[in-house]
Amino acid sequence: MIITFSHHKGGTGKTTSCLNIAGFCAREGKKVLVVDCDPQANATAGLGIRLQSSDRNMYDVFMSGIEDFPETRIIDIIKRTDSGIDLAPSHLDLVGTDPYLYRTPNRAGILKDALSRVKDSYDLIFVDTPPSMGQLVINGLFAADRIIVTLDSGTFALDGVATMNTIFSDIKEGLGKEIHPDMAIVTRWGEGVLPASNEPEPAGEQDLLTRIRNIFYKKPEPAPAELEAAREQKTEHERLEAMLKDIRQRFPIVYTVPFSPGVYEAQKRGLPLSHCAPDSNAGLAYKSISYEVMRWN
Repeated sequence: MIITFSHHKGGTGKTTSCLNIAGFCAREGKKVLVVDCDPQANATAGLGIRLQSSDRNMYDVFMSGIEDFPETRIIDIIKRTDSGIDLAPSHLDLVGTDPYLYRTPNRAGILKDALSRVKDSYDLIFVDTPPSMGQLVINGLFAADRIIVTLDSGTFALDGVATMNTIFSDIKEGLGKEIHPDMAIVTRWGEGVLPASNEPEPAGEQDLLTRIRNIFYKKPEPAPAELEAAREQKTEHERLEAMLKDIRQRFPIVYTVPFSPGVYEAQKRGLPLSHCAPDSNAGLAYKSISYEVMRWN
């Protein structure tokens, strides 16, 4: 099964989600391939691979057979990583493929054709696409059996959904393939807790010393800054709840992943959370998502 992660905007946690779901699937014994179609090569670096200038990569696969470029099969570039995940790496050179692809017949099907040669060798193939609306994204969507859209929890997250739907409609009109996202992941989901009440706790939940203190000592009134912070926190909580409700109306499956500093530490180590911080808040969230994804297969 080929699962493509997509969003035309950067910073939505697309690569992070791709790698961490792949990691937990690999830990469950699945044979997993990650295909990095982003010229920024973040998935490649996130799995601990540093390419030499002479190493073949997805640029060579996309350019295979175009004009005088030599043929390169995807199996020729796959590298084994320390996490046990196989990787088809990317390189900055990939940014130069679009002008060639626009002049190529069947340009939307290049990745699908390349993956058809290795699809039966893997339980799951995850495709990480760039934050753009070019041919590399279209190739990723056209090759996909399932599609996961990643969203951040910012104010303009839902604006991006409308743009994505336009891209999907264009693909249907131009290529005749229906595109329907199967899941949305809202990343860096961190609303904290609702403002605490200034009222004393119920007597049954207090120890004796606390009850005596509440009788003789009135709690100080909160400062204006504290009141303002509480109002802002409540407003943010309401915004997030409204946004999540809207997202759930647009996607069949929705998951949230909390912010965790461990994500960035894992990326620096070249390992997914499954291999270095599986019990972190984000790790547990991605583990749940991976179980959902494995049920698709």
